[in-house]
Amino acid sequence: MRNYPKFYITKKGERAARGGHPWVYGEEVTRVEGRYANGDLVDVVTDKGKYLGTGFVNDNSKIRVRMLSTNTNDKFDEAFWERRLQYALDYRKTVMPEDDYKCCRLIFGEADQFPGWTVDRYNDLLVIQTLSLGIEQRKHMLIPLLVKLLRKDGETITGVYERNDVKIRLLEGLEEGKGWFALESEVPPASPVTTICENGIVYDVDVENGQKTGFFLDQKYNRQSVARIAKGKHVLDCFTHTGSFALNAAKGGAAHVTAVDVSGEACRMTALNAEKNGVADRMEVVQADVFALLDKLEAEHNRDYDFIILDPPAFTKSRKTVRNATAGYKDINMKAMKLLPRGGYLATCSCSHFMKEELFVEMLYEAAAEAHVQLRQIEARQQAPDHPVLWNVPETNYLKFYIFQVV
Repeated sequence: MRNYPKFYITKKGERAARGGHPWVYGEEVTRVEGRYANGDLVDVVTDKGKYLGTGFVNDNSKIRVRMLSTNTNDKFDEAFWERRLQYALDYRKTVMPEDDYKCCRLIFGEADQFPGWTVDRYNDLLVIQTLSLGIEQRKHMLIPLLVKLLRKDGETITGVYERNDVKIRLLEGLEEGKGWFALESEVPPASPVTTICENGIVYDVDVENGQKTGFFLDQKYNRQSVARIAKGKHVLDCFTHTGSFALNAAKGGAAHVTAVDVSGEACRMTALNAEKNGVADRMEVVQADVFALLDKLEAEHNRDYDFIILDPPAFTKSRKTVRNATAGYKDINMKAMKLLPRGGYLATCSCSHFMKEELFVEMLYEAAAEAHVQLRQIEARQQAPDHPVLWNVPETNYLKFYIFQVV
């Protein structure tokens, strides 16, 4: 019989736990019974001692306990973790087409009941980011298990790269860093760059130096939607990063695509990707600040574009900055709406979960009103299903994506 330390929590914490949310915040803990070390498993109980769940504890974190299970019969041995890994892989094999399974998110943190753990697959490379102490302490069991399961299923995995170069790890009492994870008796690949194919478009992905884990996988099917609209259009792709929306538009038959990013390196990669995919003759890459460029185009009464794509970085990463972020989203959307001719098309999105959908929609209403246009909705989309939304965990629902016709 297991005997974990007990964490008694408030009524508010109890309501959240019973509702399926896996986080217990420090201020929700009223008392503790038993001795523990950070990263250990502990039981979460009501103020009367009734069992609610078991999770990883970390006194360094604002999230005091990250719950793993609400089943009192679970034994958190290697077999438990292997079953949970297999469950996540089986889900991806079900919801992702075969070709997309080779380039997708295999583990999406709390949505897969792996608190603070992300695993992305780029063909034969896995890229892993660990943001919780409990998983960090168990990664030398979990990573080889995951590789074993993939290889057992006939998948080729040649290396595992850790992208733990993020400051949020400091909040968990973890150090930052990145590098190859040592699989037993195996030599890591010579290069951190691999080639992927998404929606028929080829990219080189640098898992060591690229954004996040090397590429943004969550917009995979939203890019297909853009490609369907783009045929014959003159497209302005703002915040292009390495050109994924621009390339999908060009492959979709756009007459011309202008891809814009403030980063010189992003522009260089976009140009290389355009050459690699044989669309450089229909793509122009511009290094510029998007806000300033939209101002300039508006001042010039430019009407060269009949399809504008807005895929900005997260303007807000906390509740405190939502107001400023809303102003930023409104500014770029209003400017885009003004630039488009009647009958033109707008794709717009937000990747911040703090920018709730109702706020984003309200912002779009206000932007349209101030631009003196109406929006005819074509599609409303979210992240790809390899980034599943767990309804009881609103933090997993972060990507808002809309395509409109401006009328």
